[in-house]
Amino acid sequence: MKVLESALYAENLEDTAAFYENVLGLKKMSEAPGRHVFFRVEGSVLLVFRPSATITPASAGASLPVPPHGAVGHGHLCFAASAEEMEDWITRLSRSGVKIESDFEWPQGGRSIYFRDPAGNSIEFAEPRIWGL
Repeated sequence: MKVLESALYAENLEDTAAFYENVLGLKKMSEAPGRHVFFRVEGSVLLVFRPSATITPASAGASLPVPPHGAVGHGHLCFAASAEEMEDWITRLSRSGVKIESDFEWPQGGRSIYFRDPAGNSIEFAEPRIWGL
């Protein structure tokens, strides 16, 4: 089993989508203006939804009867990065004006950096070895 898709929520969908596309360099694969933007992430998909648009049930007879969903508060997502890639990400984020909230080595080995997307979600880059991977 593996994770196929992960979802984050952002009322400021346009700003948040621009962050993932322009700052993190993700490739947009689908968009429904005002509702969602989907990005390809090596072997999986990142879904960014506007919760006020997805919390309501699909209309009767909708072609895609996805159940309502949404989240309140800030979510979290972690991207894998090698030790070598970590410095490149720090430089890229810094050049884009993104503040690194935390940068540390885990006691069991491996490094993580944390920052926020425009919606306030906590985003992390970490070496997979923090989980023994």
